[in-house]
Amino acid sequence: MYTFRDYYNNEIKLSFDYLPFSKNPKHVWIVCKYRGQWLLTKHKDRGLEFPGGKVEEGETPEEAAIREVKEETGGLVKNMNYMGQYFVSGKKEDVVKNVYYASIQALEKQDTYYETDGPILLETIPLNVKYQNCYSFIMKDDVLEHCIQYIHQHY
Repeated sequence: MYTFRDYYNNEIKLSFDYLPFSKNPKHVWIVCKYRGQWLLTKHKDRGLEFPGGKVEEGETPEEAAIREVKEETGGLVKNMNYMGQYFVSGKKEDVVKNVYYASIQALEKQDTYYETDGPILLETIPLNVKYQNCYSFIMKDDVLEHCIQYIHQHY
C-alpha cells in the first residue's frame, strides 16, 4: 500500500490488492491505451486526464468504466483489467475509486463527449505532469506514477 498527498493536500491510500477499501466504490478511473498510445481526454475545466467518473445507480464499476471511456473519448474497450483501488480522505467527503487498465479497439467520432473535448492521444506521459498546467489535478499525484509502473510490470 502507498500513502501520499494529492494536489489539494488530501491523504491518498493506493493499493493494488482487490477491493481493499470498498466492495462498492462510487468512482472509476481508467488508464487507456489505443494503438500503442495513451488515450486521454481533455476535460473542459480540469485539463488533460484519463477517463473516469461516477458509478451510476444500478451499474457495476466495470460497466461505469466502459461507459466513461466511451462517453469521454469515443473509445470502445477491447480488454479491461482491474489494477487497484484508491481512497481519498477529502476535506468534504471520502472518495474510493477503482482503477482499471484498458486497451481500446476503436475510437468512434461522437457528436458530444459530455464534459470533455474528446480523445487526446499521447506517445508518452511526461515525467513532470505535476508541473504542467495543461494536466488535470487528477494526474498530479502519485497514483498516476504507481499505475504506470504497475502497467509496465504486468502488461
